[in-house]
Amino acid sequence: MPSVFNIGSINIDEVFTVPHFVLPGETLFCSSCSRFPGGKGQNQSVALARAGAPVIHCGKTGFDGRDVLERLSGDGVDVSRIAVGELATGRAIIQVDDSGQNCILLFGGANRDIGEEDIDRFLDGAGSGDILLLQNEISSVDYALSKGKTLNMYVVFNPSPVDENLLMLPLEHADCFILNEIEGALLAGLQPAESPEPETIRDALTARFPTTDIALTLGERGSLWAGADGARVAVPATRDIPVDTTAAGDTWCGYFLAARLRGEPVEQAMKEASRAAGICISRAGASVSIPLRAEVLARM
Repeated sequence: MPSVFNIGSINIDEVFTVPHFVLPGETLFCSSCSRFPGGKGQNQSVALARAGAPVIHCGKTGFDGRDVLERLSGDGVDVSRIAVGELATGRAIIQVDDSGQNCILLFGGANRDIGEEDIDRFLDGAGSGDILLLQNEISSVDYALSKGKTLNMYVVFNPSPVDENLLMLPLEHADCFILNEIEGALLAGLQPAESPEPETIRDALTARFPTTDIALTLGERGSLWAGADGARVAVPATRDIPVDTTAAGDTWCGYFLAARLRGEPVEQAMKEASRAAGICISRAGASVSIPLRAEVLARM
């Protein structure tokens, strides 16, 4: 079976439960504080593994990240290509309000110390049939996109978080985008502040990237698929009471790719991903909130 090579971030998340997001100049008491392994890359690897996919996580930590690697390995993720560098492990300070929404302050740390030689080492032995999964929290994303294309891998890019350099990347090398409305509007050349309709974003993306598959996640409104082959699929979200939306998109991504790797049709993969993301938001934390596939199937 092909593997997913996930060149992605590894963070230590510190989560603060607050009545509202802190305002400029405000000092705010929080009701709880927790520490979890996190990072979009790490979360997606955990989701892939818990969904039953063979996943090789590729990235960097500092010497303070050993416990995170142990947890990844315990979830069944191959951690043999993770390097331990001189910079500290990435950090995220996460506020979660009473409605379950979050805002995140991110420090890149070792995630921003990934160079071209690292990418070459990460992808040694990868090739056609394998999936390369990337996010925008690490350095050398441009080289990784090009390298994956050269190796004839199926290149999946989750362009999060968005920044001013995003549109300068060789996005034409991506075979699939998995992204939310804000990210989709930016890549499509639309103005996110104008809140374009999801179908407008989808159609603008397919016009701009006609050979790329598009998976557009819409939170409580579900998800849309626009295949490069012309296929169009819409799946509603499941109805779960949100406690913490952290890692919901990462859960959707991991479960969707795992299902596709097993050969499941797009619509079934989207339904399984939506069910998994729904379970995720009903729990606190990042990767610790990602369900096992047996639980997802039991609640489908």
